[in-house]
Amino acid sequence: MSIPSVLVLPFPAQGHVNPMMILSEKLVENGCKVVFVNTEFNHKKMVSCMVEQEEEESLIKLVSIPDGLEGDDDRKDLAKVSDVILSTMPGALEKLIIEENMSLKDEKRIRLIVADIHMGWALNVGCKLGIKGALFSPASAAMFALLHNIPTLIHHGVINSDWSLLTTKKTIQLSPGMIEMDTGTLFWLNLGTINVRQVLNYLETCARAFNLTELWFCNTTYELEPRVLTFLPKILPIGPLLRNYCNINESTRSVGQLWEEDLSCMSWLDQQPHCSVIYVAFGSFTLFHQNQFNELALGLDLTNRPFLWVVREDNKMAYPNEFQGLKGKIVNWGPQQKVLSHPAIACFLSHCGWNSTMEGLCNGVPFLCWPYFADQIYNKVYICDELNVGLGLDCDENGVVSRWEIKKKLEQVSSSVNIRTRSLKLEEKIKNNQLDKGRSSENLNKLVKWLKE
Repeated sequence: MSIPSVLVLPFPAQGHVNPMMILSEKLVENGCKVVFVNTEFNHKKMVSCMVEQEEEESLIKLVSIPDGLEGDDDRKDLAKVSDVILSTMPGALEKLIIEENMSLKDEKRIRLIVADIHMGWALNVGCKLGIKGALFSPASAAMFALLHNIPTLIHHGVINSDWSLLTTKKTIQLSPGMIEMDTGTLFWLNLGTINVRQVLNYLETCARAFNLTELWFCNTTYELEPRVLTFLPKILPIGPLLRNYCNINESTRSVGQLWEEDLSCMSWLDQQPHCSVIYVAFGSFTLFHQNQFNELALGLDLTNRPFLWVVREDNKMAYPNEFQGLKGKIVNWGPQQKVLSHPAIACFLSHCGWNSTMEGLCNGVPFLCWPYFADQIYNKVYICDELNVGLGLDCDENGVVSRWEIKKKLEQVSSSVNIRTRSLKLEEKIKNNQLDKGRSSENLNKLVKWLKE
């Protein structure tokens, strides 16, 4: 039987590239061939972080197209990124597909595009070339449903056509029985100082393409978001998307990382007592001002507990003079899934990005939530108020989370028997979806079966 080819296209950010690479690895395990498309900028970063590919990874072909930005442009400026993607990438993607298919035999040509929902415009490219598409959400099903239902919210007078709030209610409900969403957690109200209008125009373009396919997939599970998935059954959960490290050398770095993983933290964790370490990581976007960075560092010192802190290479903050860090280890980037599965981890001080949320929940780790922007605000509320497996942090009158608040909440979440018990019960439920007869596994098989037919 010929091996079908799938083109996988993530939005150009770490939190999107990694889960779509794991999905690609799952497709390869099920007999597919993958053409994985990064931007040229991210492709160079990812390849530089890779060791020699394992044999099974040879079925994932890494290719790239330009993102339209200059080399020194700020790729964390979502407004700028949103603007140039639509003017540059659709044409570049079409050209790449044509060239790839010319080099392949008929039966091995690209038959399906799996596009990140934030790259939904790619389905239009597929339609033009006669290639079917599927959508994948690396964020929660709740965010998928919210984006899909923007026209409905406008129709019912909840938001305006420019996505501004028309309602004075503190919560909205997309459907009876579905969890109410605090209007303050709507992702477009939490994008900071960037030009939100440009981002929303881009997302509207992506959302208009949603109905070009019946194949909607999401990195979640029925147990995590039952009401959303009942409300919008078209979304098929295929989570948790985790790597299987059982047959992989401990020194192997994960494909899909845009920063090189520092594996020395694993041997350091081996030396720490069971359930003693505070793991601190805020993803690829979070930035602190100097005063807040100081408070975080000194708050970790005050706990007098071992901590593993991920401080990215692009961090411009200086450590405060009083910071000792004697019980901690600081790395630029870590193998997060491996870290969270380590028995030494006591809790996760997190920005609540959906990948981090899934990885923490899948390892039964309690959360201390410190969201930065976008959907992370909603994720924090869901973790703390719906799942009850974490706590949030409170700011002082100056809008700063103090070292004393950090110390107090870390002690509370680490010592709470109730939170840990709920975390472990939820872990068991979620992980059952990875088994052969789990619902997520069955949904992934649907995608593979459809492709092979």
